[in-house]
Amino acid sequence: MSVPANRQLQQFVRQHHLEGLTSPSLELILKGQTDYTVEKASRFLNFQNRISHELLKHRAITRNEYTAWFKKGEQNIEHLKKFIVQFSIFSNQFLIAQLLKTINADSIEGMRASKEILANEIGVVFNSSKNAKRSDIKNFDQEGDPQLVATEGTVEGGIFHFRAAHFEWLLRISSKLGLGFNDVGKRKHGTAATLFFCDELARLYGSEVYQASQAASYAVENWAAAGFWDELIEGLTKFNIRHHMDLPLAFLTWHSRLEAQHARHTQEELEELYFTRSIREDDFITYGNQMLDGVAAFWDGLNNQRKQLVVFN
Repeated sequence: MSVPANRQLQQFVRQHHLEGLTSPSLELILKGQTDYTVEKASRFLNFQNRISHELLKHRAITRNEYTAWFKKGEQNIEHLKKFIVQFSIFSNQFLIAQLLKTINADSIEGMRASKEILANEIGVVFNSSKNAKRSDIKNFDQEGDPQLVATEGTVEGGIFHFRAAHFEWLLRISSKLGLGFNDVGKRKHGTAATLFFCDELARLYGSEVYQASQAASYAVENWAAAGFWDELIEGLTKFNIRHHMDLPLAFLTWHSRLEAQHARHTQEELEELYFTRSIREDDFITYGNQMLDGVAAFWDGLNNQRKQLVVFN
């Protein structure tokens, strides 16, 4: 959470015991913005405490047995193939959930925010002042390196590249493992655990029920920012060294950078939701946990696969 730099704001926080709120919310309370009251802020902090204990301690966030094993770099090529196939299915099926989230948005702002993610997933590079050099972007179609593109900005005015689609980044990894286009990304290749996760994304993250969609989105963002990308990067780096391979890691490193930024915005979005809308706290936590149950099922499925491979290898 951000710490207010303004001395007046810091004094206001101490006076009203509002430690824990982000600066944007605090500034609106100080200005007397409609719906932003000290009383509501106190209720939110109690709700945040519930979230911290009843949602954010879910094992999908705090105790991922599969990625804890993966980061050791002890996997063999068959382990890695199984991982890439299932992860590619999640990557493709996520497009459906994101499209549903876009369609079911309850405001033009919400629809546009969802479109940003969807368009970027399918290959529209963020248009940002911090973007790569023009010469790099010009060569993207030849190199296809995700490290050449920004992790922030807007898709409006961005440039579409087929090879900027996130699924195509995964294809660069799978091809080096001997997996073809039709070996990955297809629902027919999914395990029951992977398909359960994908279906829960569509049901909850893409839900017509705003409360469910927002809770699932909050849960997914906190899962994504909890460090599993870094564990995958560490494991694949060690794998490359052990097997003298050069599997490209940019798909993972790009997402790691992206989620670090998303983590900074997630809390602000939750606070805005709480102050400007009516939240049923129990429902929010229930929906969030259901989404994380789906996440956990996905990793459990991969963990069971790798244990079975140990038996037969």
